[in-house]
Amino acid sequence: MSKNYVFLHSDDLEKYPYPASCPFNTTRAGLTRRRLASLGLLTGSNKTEAAADPADRALAATFHTAGYLDALEQANRGEFSVDMLHMGLGTGDCPIFKGVYDYGLLNAGATVTGARKIIAGEAAAVFNPSGGHHHAHADHAAGFCYVNDNVLALQTLVEAGLRPLYLDVDVHHGDGVQEAFYHRSDVMTISIHQSGRTLFPGTGFPADTGTGKGKGYAVNVPLPPGTYDDLYLRAVRQAVLPLIEAFSPDVFVMEIGVDGLAGDPLAGLMLTNNVYVDVIDMVRKFGKPILATGGGGYHIENTVRAWALVWCALCGDAPQPDIAAGMGGVMLDTTEWHGGLRDQPLTPDARHRAMVDAMVDDVIEEVKASVFGLHGL
Repeated sequence: MSKNYVFLHSDDLEKYPYPASCPFNTTRAGLTRRRLASLGLLTGSNKTEAAADPADRALAATFHTAGYLDALEQANRGEFSVDMLHMGLGTGDCPIFKGVYDYGLLNAGATVTGARKIIAGEAAAVFNPSGGHHHAHADHAAGFCYVNDNVLALQTLVEAGLRPLYLDVDVHHGDGVQEAFYHRSDVMTISIHQSGRTLFPGTGFPADTGTGKGKGYAVNVPLPPGTYDDLYLRAVRQAVLPLIEAFSPDVFVMEIGVDGLAGDPLAGLMLTNNVYVDVIDMVRKFGKPILATGGGGYHIENTVRAWALVWCALCGDAPQPDIAAGMGGVMLDTTEWHGGLRDQPLTPDARHRAMVDAMVDDVIEEVKASVFGLHGL
């Protein structure tokens, strides 16, 4: 496997801002790139940057319907029709703005470029922080997502004869990606998210395991609000790692939305950015290439720091935590501290642990009961 690491970004991605009223901020990836460059962590030795050409309509049409793409092209010109509302366009979370289609195709092109670099053996890990539009469905937009770059990349990997595993750690259920492969066994989708009982999109429960040939290849680990690092990692170790081993993928596609961070305005988990390093380290131990995308993250500065740390972890050189170095991070709402990119560890009190530990243990047992037997576990 290649030992090269590729950071995918294009300044053109920042030319298409969502309306100011929308929480989704397209500057996050560029800010992450500049933060890494300022710290000397972006390039050097086996780290490189790459841009990507936009995907074309033909590629988008391998997943999205013709009628939906027609509507997106109309929205791209800033035009609106009532019929678009039936496709999720013109809503509060998927507003219409000039360039929306161009932005979706550029994002998709970047993530598919990453897949092709892995297919060609040119990279051990690729990170497109602008990617990760996992709520886009074949025929409608949802959750700030218009073109599903993850689905297009997974299809590209499958067409090359690879067996990908999709691991989604965004705080929201990866419903669009799950839907695309729900009837298939050549891709396993695993989503670890805040429960749909308390968060958009209201889906992703342990009993949702796929249909037909896909039975057992859709895995959902819904967590309660207040889930903290150690508890999250318990769920990964007990409910996720055995399934990864059983599936034995050739490549990982990871959605690394960081809206699970404590203090994110749109969700209720209680994570620090250290948890993403730990999960990436677990995945890297399988010795397979990783295509990673961004996703959610609505506290901008915390998101930038977390994605900078994610890049370091993907490259295998994340800075070690130094508890004595300083105070700050997501829990103190400041990033100007001596501890660097990592957050201070957070240890909830006994009352908090008593409230959520049992709920997560129940979820782990539900996942085991729903899918483990289907994989001989």
